[in-house]
Amino acid sequence: MSMADQTFIAMCRDILDNGTSTEGEKVRPVWEDKTPAYTIKRFGVVNRYDLSKEFPIVTLRRTAFKTCIEELLWIWQKKSNNIHDINSHIWDSWADETGSIGKAYGYQLGVKHHYREGDMDQVDRVLFDLKNNPYSRRIMTNIYVHQDLSEMHLYPCAYSMTFNVTKEPGQDKLTLNAILNQRSNDVLAANSMNVCQYAVLVHMLAQVSDMLPGEFLHVIADAHIYDRHIPMIQELIKREAFPAPIFRMNPDVKDFYQFTIDDFSLENYQFGPKIDNIPIAI
Repeated sequence: MSMADQTFIAMCRDILDNGTSTEGEKVRPVWEDKTPAYTIKRFGVVNRYDLSKEFPIVTLRRTAFKTCIEELLWIWQKKSNNIHDINSHIWDSWADETGSIGKAYGYQLGVKHHYREGDMDQVDRVLFDLKNNPYSRRIMTNIYVHQDLSEMHLYPCAYSMTFNVTKEPGQDKLTLNAILNQRSNDVLAANSMNVCQYAVLVHMLAQVSDMLPGEFLHVIADAHIYDRHIPMIQELIKREAFPAPIFRMNPDVKDFYQFTIDDFSLENYQFGPKIDNIPIAI
């Protein structure tokens, strides 16, 4: 069983056993039939993954690895907010007639800001600091921009990354660690994808900064299981799990903007059967 599976199972059991329900309360999300989408939830979940030991991808069922990579590149590399720039249809429900999701996600990462060192966007600022100021405690991004919320078709769930560099004993290179802050997480539909995506991001940034990937912390304010997902989660966490696969990334890429989806792969990724017809609350 992979460490990601252990972490996922423990989180799900904790939510099911100790979570609080929103049933009967006024909630925003609804199902396709317009009935309220209630949840059972836990506040303040913190999951740690050691990227130096294992790539954190769940094996209980398949996580769409290439879809994760494509979405990550769409937001962090292309800095796009238009669904015409991505093959996945995950974002279609929030797009307008032009394909835009408003001033959300990639749009915010691409906005240039003025610094003493010059004008740059948030991604370029991270790349600059990892190269020039690796021990800075200010290396972070934030896409939950209140002045633009009214022009976002959806508020960002995974909204902030904080990077921290350490010098580990016995290592010649510095180690890159990161925290992903997420205000809300749909445990069945999104958790494994979010973990996979941002673990890959840490690997990418570490490689182009000549560092080693270290710890990745996933901090979730509201980790929830939707009411119609509970039987699916209960079945899922009883399954047989497999060892973690081997993560591969093209070692020749030294420029963050030169990565393509073909530069990433998993070896020996074994996984359980698909869960069909997962309803998504909107």
